[in-house]
Amino acid sequence: MILYTGTYNLLMTTSAISALSPLDGRYAAKLAKLRPAMSEQGYMQRRVQVEVAWLIALSDCGFVEFQPLSPGARSYLLGLVNNFAETDALAIKEIEKTTNHDVKAVEYWLKSKFVARPELLAVQEFVHFGCTSEDINNTSHALQLKSGRDDVLLPALDAIITRLRDMAHIFAEVAMLSRTHGQTASPTTVGKEIANVVMRLAAARDKVANIKLMAKMNGAVGNYNAHLSAWPGHDWEAFSKKVIETPEPLGLGLCFQPYSIQIEPHDYMAELFDAVARTNTILIDWSRDVWGYVSLGYFKQKLRKGEVGSSTMPHKVNPIDFENAEGNLGLANAVLRHLSEKLPISRFQRDLTDSTVLRNMGVALGYAVLAYQSMSTGLGKLEINEAAIARDLDHAWEVLAEPIQTVMRRFGLPEPYEQLKEFTRGEAMTAELMQGFIAKLAIPEAEKTRLLALTPARYTGLAAELARRV
Repeated sequence: MILYTGTYNLLMTTSAISALSPLDGRYAAKLAKLRPAMSEQGYMQRRVQVEVAWLIALSDCGFVEFQPLSPGARSYLLGLVNNFAETDALAIKEIEKTTNHDVKAVEYWLKSKFVARPELLAVQEFVHFGCTSEDINNTSHALQLKSGRDDVLLPALDAIITRLRDMAHIFAEVAMLSRTHGQTASPTTVGKEIANVVMRLAAARDKVANIKLMAKMNGAVGNYNAHLSAWPGHDWEAFSKKVIETPEPLGLGLCFQPYSIQIEPHDYMAELFDAVARTNTILIDWSRDVWGYVSLGYFKQKLRKGEVGSSTMPHKVNPIDFENAEGNLGLANAVLRHLSEKLPISRFQRDLTDSTVLRNMGVALGYAVLAYQSMSTGLGKLEINEAAIARDLDHAWEVLAEPIQTVMRRFGLPEPYEQLKEFTRGEAMTAELMQGFIAKLAIPEAEKTRLLALTPARYTGLAAELARRV
């Protein structure tokens, strides 16, 4: 259903098919796990979480004016966080229509929940005490990223890495013709080429996982001005650090940022988004390679009943999962790179450009997670075509020019590279031609016998061992 006022003023849509973004339209179901963390509702819930953690911690400071909250009050406050629902988010949005300020709306909503609780009502002005909006926002963004990264992004990446590692081991010994510059080159194995991707992805994944998520709660310009005006003798920096670094639910479980302007500098965000983009670039590289291997016939794709590859060519089974992955990885990187380039920049102590841009974190991660799902689906449909791979190898005897000239170098034969270049370049090589060349070489018989036994499929070096080791 679509609700309108006037002729063209679209107020709201409740139909996925009329969503502006495919993330909330065509692909909405696929991103259900990410939405609780990265949606506006998720953002609001974390704002409530921060306000509650700050309020409970304040009650434990030993201030005469604010005695420790009772266990019942604490439990009730934490329940507001844990049970936060869409109706609560909509109620905050309703308050925002009056305040025209989203964080103030959260504060007022939280206070509205104290009406029937005299203990909380008596201390309601300690909600948001000493805080600037950015104290709540930056911590909430970090909590969003913590959940989005740890609960959704990394598990999706891990599933790809696990699948690729299994494939590397299974296909460790399946010899395959390499192609450098698109031309036939020294053979490898299917497993070794997949192992290369596993190692790159695993390293990139660890960089994403190990970035510290920073947060600050130090007031309007980072100096605890308001805090000290109320209680000059209190160690507000230590207090802020404790709230930020104490594990959830009583704290936030983040890393303390001691220096900031009004906003947390966002350098960690830039580092995180760059790390995710680098991971995505590796997967773009792999998507294109798999696409090429499918085109060459090295991989077949499992058929899915009822699925159509082309509207006019019935025979087609297109590598759409890898194409979808590549496209969505590109979209993710476009947003991620803008985030990483823009967010660390702020005019003087604060401007609002970061706030509007940060609302697109879910868009960036959404396209990445969507791509990871397509990649996993595609990998699950691949079947190796050993006959096609072997056929290509058997038509590429020219690749043995490399080992032959290398052995000739060992035994001091003149101009080995030049001899093989003259013999093979531009010519269609066969087993008979290569073995005839070897038979005439003035090298020890044992070495000649070893070279004569060599085939393109046997010339794979340590590929199988490297693949099994990954």
